[in-house]
Amino acid sequence: MKTLVSCLAASVISLSAGAAWAQKSTHSHPTDPQIAAIFDTANQIDIDAGKLAKSTSQSKDVQQFALQMITDHSAVNKSASELVTKLNVMPELSTTSGKLQKEGDDNLAALKKLQGHAFDKAYIDHEVKYHEAVIKMLDKTLIPSARNAELKALLVKVRPAFEAHLEHARKLQAQLDKNA
Repeated sequence: MKTLVSCLAASVISLSAGAAWAQKSTHSHPTDPQIAAIFDTANQIDIDAGKLAKSTSQSKDVQQFALQMITDHSAVNKSASELVTKLNVMPELSTTSGKLQKEGDDNLAALKKLQGHAFDKAYIDHEVKYHEAVIKMLDKTLIPSARNAELKALLVKVRPAFEAHLEHARKLQAQLDKNA
């Protein structure tokens, strides 16, 4: 029963993780202020999930990964915030950033109901799907749509970190699958 519940929770969390917003957003061309808001929202969602995982997980590996998410995504948000301040751009909420925030909130609510291995599995499964979706959005929408050269350069510069996070999450996912 526990396994069924954790599988269902992981499935719900993973499916809501961003496939819909990544797919939908590939067809629109957000403005630079909207890109700034989407990027900020995406990073903050991962920071919030990382904070929950750091305090909830009992796995040292998952806690370490969560701390890395908090540290790295906070640094990216700081760089992005400094850039939008320098450029005098006010991030502008959009349908995409709103949907992304709702899905992030839903993920946190679902994760808060879990503990132990079920929590770790759901958190890491979400991190895999989430980073896949964010990378897709960077490649298909955010980078191509960015008009300001400095904003585009920042998006390109941080992309490898998202790839590294995805690979790390996939390794943890494989470990957790083995220990199920």
